[in-house]
Amino acid sequence: MKWSVQLIYICLIMMGTIMDTEAQKVLFDFSDNKDIADWQIINDGVMGGLSESKMLINKDENAVFSGSVSLENNGGFASVRYRFSLIVMNDYRCIVLRIKGDGKGYQLRVKENSYDRHAYISYFQSSGEWQVIEIPLEDMYPTFRGRRLDMPNYPGVRMEELAFLIANYRQESFRLEIDYIHLK
Repeated sequence: MKWSVQLIYICLIMMGTIMDTEAQKVLFDFSDNKDIADWQIINDGVMGGLSESKMLINKDENAVFSGSVSLENNGGFASVRYRFSLIVMNDYRCIVLRIKGDGKGYQLRVKENSYDRHAYISYFQSSGEWQVIEIPLEDMYPTFRGRRLDMPNYPGVRMEELAFLIANYRQESFRLEIDYIHLK
């Protein structure tokens, strides 16, 4: 009898009816962890631009990455990154975000090693409503300074950095609310 219960459980997991918590890893859950000191703002000011952004925890215990992107002085992007201890990615196939954006497009960026110059990216579109977005790791492709590199897509073996970036080639205000980031 015990074996058949396990088989049913495995089938339900495969059908998506039950989520196997063993196969998930919380990378960051802002309602559980309000310490955002390790999240670093990096805007186009590193290249002379004038974009501004900030990240804070709101009353609903979500992170809010917000600001304004300026095209002046060759600017055009705002970002926030999170560096962490090495995560071996063998058990994970995608990154799951629960976000509420402003209808604008954003990039999710990851690095295998925090000192790498290139990042693997995926674009996602926010809807203005709460949404859960799953980004397959194998679809994330390498870029450096906005240019796609002639390298294989993200191998999904290790990760030491994650970032959100907005760079839509226009001057605009933005607001991205983040509830959690999981690996699945």
